[in-house]
Amino acid sequence: MKTKFIAEMVGTMVLVLMGCGAAVLNGGATSVSAVLAIAFAFGLSVVAMAYTIGPISGCHINPAITIGVWLNGGLSVMEAAVYICAQVLGGILGSALLWIISDAMGITGTGANGFEEPYLLSAFVAEVVFTFIFILTVLGSTDRGNKNPPFAGLAIGFTLVLVHIVCIPITGTSVNPARSIGPALFAGMEAISQLWLFIVAPVIGAVIAVPVWRAIKGG
Repeated sequence: MKTKFIAEMVGTMVLVLMGCGAAVLNGGATSVSAVLAIAFAFGLSVVAMAYTIGPISGCHINPAITIGVWLNGGLSVMEAAVYICAQVLGGILGSALLWIISDAMGITGTGANGFEEPYLLSAFVAEVVFTFIFILTVLGSTDRGNKNPPFAGLAIGFTLVLVHIVCIPITGTSVNPARSIGPALFAGMEAISQLWLFIVAPVIGAVIAVPVWRAIKGG
């Protein structure tokens, strides 16, 4: 499990550093081109890590994925716990590196997720639904019955791009508790006070995705 822990930690660190880095170092999602840049930074990070650490750990780099795989019978409780600990630590490390880089450049911001209080329901529903779509894609593209397993990394990465394009204006897009925890810790109390949503909603989305996938598969 040591190699899997390291793989998940490094993979999540890369995801947060690259994805949140695209947001912070380019001034945020202030235009269509900026939204696309951020979306592709997250998606391509997943693609890169899928073919780098996928053979070692499966490249979850997201507690919601780990929970989905566990509920689908692909991991034990202990394995899932180790994965999630590694992912959260990796997210914090990625955020720390980004903070060091941006602070030295005089740039503020951490890429933390957030929402306007009047739009709490919209934010919650969006995170549940988009996580559901994302995890459903993960379960389907990595299923043993999939006849094109080499393309799973591409399918998952580009689905994350799609999710970001739509969800960035709502919450900045989490669908990944580990991606949200690190940046929130460096952003301050407002981000931390909203962090519960970016943990609870993705978990709910993952939980819903498992029985839906089983119904689609017919198993």
